[in-house]
Amino acid sequence: MDQAINCDFIDEVSRSGLSMRRDYGFVEFSFNPGTEWVMSGASIRLHRLASGYEMAEEWQKSTGVNFPQYATWRELQGALSHFKDSPPLTVTEQDDFIEYRAGATNVSITVNNNHEKRGRSVAHGDLWSVSLWSYGIN
Repeated sequence: MDQAINCDFIDEVSRSGLSMRRDYGFVEFSFNPGTEWVMSGASIRLHRLASGYEMAEEWQKSTGVNFPQYATWRELQGALSHFKDSPPLTVTEQDDFIEYRAGATNVSITVNNNHEKRGRSVAHGDLWSVSLWSYGIN
């Protein structure tokens, strides 16, 4: 992973030693132990770009991938509509968030549901995060 992503990061091992989180600022990876750490999930924490776009600029320089400062659920939903076999989404409201979960593909999209204005934080309808996870990895 260090060869593919050339950005600063923090590794945080849980107190139990049963999981580790590698945080690149707005991209995080989760790991489970084995003979080596095995990736069990990844999350793009898009809400962090609203307050610090420098993270996206560092990522772009390192990987060539561009991320906007803000992204909306409506924009993502429009892009997903081009795929005819998109899996069904389970929708769950969680206080200031709405989660759209595609269980068949282990993807979760969290959308901001509060009514704050855009600024150093995301606004209503903006993406909070996009997460991918796996089960049963030893």
